[in-house]
Amino acid sequence: MGRGKIVIKRIDNSTTRQVTFAKRRNGLLKKARELSILCDAEVGLIVFSSTGRLYDFASSSMKSVIERYNKLKEEHHRLLDPASQVKFWQREAASLRQQLQYVQGCNRQLMGQELSGLSIKDLQNFEDILEMSLKGIRIRNEQIFTEEIKELNQKGNLVHQENLDLHKKVDLFRKEKAELQKKVYEEREVNESRLTLHRPLHTVSNGYDIHPAVHLQLSQPQSQSKETQAKAPELGYLCQTVDIL
Repeated sequence: MGRGKIVIKRIDNSTTRQVTFAKRRNGLLKKARELSILCDAEVGLIVFSSTGRLYDFASSSMKSVIERYNKLKEEHHRLLDPASQVKFWQREAASLRQQLQYVQGCNRQLMGQELSGLSIKDLQNFEDILEMSLKGIRIRNEQIFTEEIKELNQKGNLVHQENLDLHKKVDLFRKEKAELQKKVYEEREVNESRLTLHRPLHTVSNGYDIHPAVHLQLSQPQSQSKETQAKAPELGYLCQTVDIL
């Protein structure tokens, strides 16, 4: 079972109250120490027991923590007054203006201007700063060039691989085309051979087949019987009929 909810009120039993104070005090000090280490915070903790005993913890120094607290508290009270706020922001503006002038002066000196008032040591310091800056610029420039060359090499490899794939596809298409042409030629030869076998002997221009006319010619033997002479006209008539057909 979980612990029940504790009512936050004064503990009447002195023994229980002392035990609870010791446990929670140790936990509070532990949490303050962890907060200062984990979050890099400046922590100051002061605890007085009911008997007047002092327990404290400071991440750096209790005196510095208290001084910082008093200073910030005074500034906070001053900022609540409009006149104090105006003075505060005027001081901040003046400080920022001085910093800006100093930075601009250093920049001009680094550019080789306004060097008349500088000593040899100052000039050597500026020279060292410029050499370090130039070295950093060269290193960065080499890094950029190296990265660009690496990227171009990767793109070149990809293009080369794509070119090889395209050549393979072209060769495959050529083989397929040759096989299709071969099949077409074979089918054409088969069709031509079939047409040659089934082609009729005689055709006319209108596409209908006709049979050639049959011509019969009977020779007259030198010696014929009477019966043969009697049938000769009939055979001649038959021959004329066949010629007409």
